[in-house]
Amino acid sequence: MNVWYVILNIVVFLVLIGVLFYLQRKNVSFSKRVFTALGLGILFGLGLQWVYEATNENLTQSIEWYNLVGSGYIKLLQMIVMPLVFISILSAFTKLKRSHNLGRISVLIIGLLVGTTAIAAAIGIATTVGFDLEAIQIEQGDAETARGEQLEERSGALEGQSYPQKILELLPANPFLDFTGQRATSTIAVVIFAAFIGVAYLGVQRKEPVAAEFFKKIVDSIYAVVMRIVTVVLRLTPYGVLAIMSKTVATSDFDAIMNLGEFVVASYIALIIMFAVHLIMLTLAGLNPLTYMKKVFPVLTFAFTSRSSAGTLPLNINTQTKHLGVSEGIANFSGSFGLSIGQNGCAGVYPAMLAVMIAPTVGINPLTPSFIFTLIVVVAISSFGVAGVGGGATFAAILVLSTMNLPVALAGLLISVEPLIDMGRTAVNVSGAMTSGVITSKVTGELDTDTYNGIQEAEA
Repeated sequence: MNVWYVILNIVVFLVLIGVLFYLQRKNVSFSKRVFTALGLGILFGLGLQWVYEATNENLTQSIEWYNLVGSGYIKLLQMIVMPLVFISILSAFTKLKRSHNLGRISVLIIGLLVGTTAIAAAIGIATTVGFDLEAIQIEQGDAETARGEQLEERSGALEGQSYPQKILELLPANPFLDFTGQRATSTIAVVIFAAFIGVAYLGVQRKEPVAAEFFKKIVDSIYAVVMRIVTVVLRLTPYGVLAIMSKTVATSDFDAIMNLGEFVVASYIALIIMFAVHLIMLTLAGLNPLTYMKKVFPVLTFAFTSRSSAGTLPLNINTQTKHLGVSEGIANFSGSFGLSIGQNGCAGVYPAMLAVMIAPTVGINPLTPSFIFTLIVVVAISSFGVAGVGGGATFAAILVLSTMNLPVALAGLLISVEPLIDMGRTAVNVSGAMTSGVITSKVTGELDTDTYNGIQEAEA
């Protein structure tokens, strides 16, 4: 390793950070700073890729230093995710304008999340068929074989479980364990635990209003503190995007991406179509989709680079409430539910495409109406409890493929392009959650249309 090369890389990276800091001091808008960070990260990553190979020791050592910013930022976001999910759900109950709307709001949000996931599955199926993709077309090397063996090991723990047993896994037997995020279903378990406390609060509110008011003040105070922490962390977003994008581009295996280019293109076409569905839904609700696109751009940019729906939650809720006019209760519900229920990209498009690609390898015709209908239903149901962090799509794929009696190991064939596709999937996941919040708020009459139609962009 040449230490001077590493030092030079770090100096250039620090200069780029200095550019972003200068833009911040000049009060350049948040979205422009995020977009600038994205562009600088891509250019810097391409430069590193051109100078070094992806496996070069100098690059590896440099990336470790960049990770202080990129991975450090992700860890800060992960630090506040579980507290934010918990207090957001509780706050949603205390901030509801009319408690009798609770059932309607919950049904609308969950219905939209699961319904759009079913649509995403149908789009994934159609795209795979349109591109005539089959798993047998993909060359299997050592990395793919190893990945397939890992997936088989993970699926082994699920194969012996019935659907009722899988549903039981969603329940928080030990909420304190789930606060640590140790289970794949920890996020939705925390949501359920918070919802139980929220329902209990509504009961106390009717019978002991003084005690309920005291509890509400405690929740509101904690929520204010947590959101202040969120604001502080979100100000670091452009720097995190720069570091994450630089690493992603610099370490990408472009040869493997070219070999699987058709699948990558098909995946992104499916994801773009799904995003267009979100815009159509907003249009049908009487809202301007271009306004939505402009205001959520920084959120989706970060989701794209970080590959973490959970990490994007603070920016998600902040943008819904302050710039899209969604009421705080509904924004907290849709953002938190969207972490684990109905992720359009990870739990919808991806598992459906894999199932259609893999089915012919075991003699199943994926074009039969019965297979398509069953697959869409399985994808929709399996979307409950998908983790909102990197790897959620893998968990969803294992659930769907094992339920459809398809070989899970073949999903490992796509390991080389997994990070690239996961970026787009995560952005669509977050857009689905935000769309459900906006539409629910519109339907229930709680959307502040003046805020939605305002010219202000998302800020941190």
